[in-house]
Order: sequence, then C-alpha cells, then structure tokens
Amino acid sequence: MNLRTNIVKDETNIVKVDKGDLVANSHRILATWRNYFSHMLNVHGFIYVRQTEIHTTDTLVTEPNASEIEMATEELKSHKSPGIHQITTKLIRAGGKTICSKIYKFIISI
Repeated sequence: MNLRTNIVKDETNIVKVDKGDLVANSHRILATWRNYFSHMLNVHGFIYVRQTEIHTTDTLVTEPNASEIEMATEELKSHKSPGIHQITTKLIRAGGKTICSKIYKFIISI
C-alpha cells in the first residue's frame, strides 16, 4: 500500500515594524512598506543640490551627419509595429529628406 501525503504550507507574511512589533495584517504591511520606501527614496531638507559638471576633452558620442540619418531611415525594417507613437516605417520613408532633416535637427539638439 502506497500512501501519499500532501503537505500544504500556509504562507504567513509578517513584517517587523520600527518598534520591533510584528505586523501580519495585509493592509498594515502595505502601509509599512509604503512608509519605508517613501522615507528611503524621498529626500527632505535639501534646499540646494549642487550639480557636478563633467568636463572632457573628447566628445562622448560623435554627432551624426545628415547622410547617416538618411541611410538609417532607408535601413529601417518594414512591417514592424510602430510602438506608442504610432509612426510607421512607411510614414518615415514617405517623409523623405524633409523628415530626415527634422530627425537630424532633433538629434543634434539632444
């Protein structure tokens, strides 16, 4: 005779709060985590944050030229989903040099 025993483990979520008390109530656990991350991730009391400038002799990324933009738009794969902007490859190609010029100016501004 072969007996099979299924053991079911009840998961208990318990969180220790600041004072050392244990909390098992799911709403209280969520509130505890919300307060914890709010405290850890939000910076309070800083009036002035100094930005550090990075000075390099070399450019980090070389600027593309207009012909590289035109070549990249020609190499775009057809029949791909346009994404959240809803701009298809076909639409970009239909824009020709005008759209390439706009894309080039946009990239240079970045």
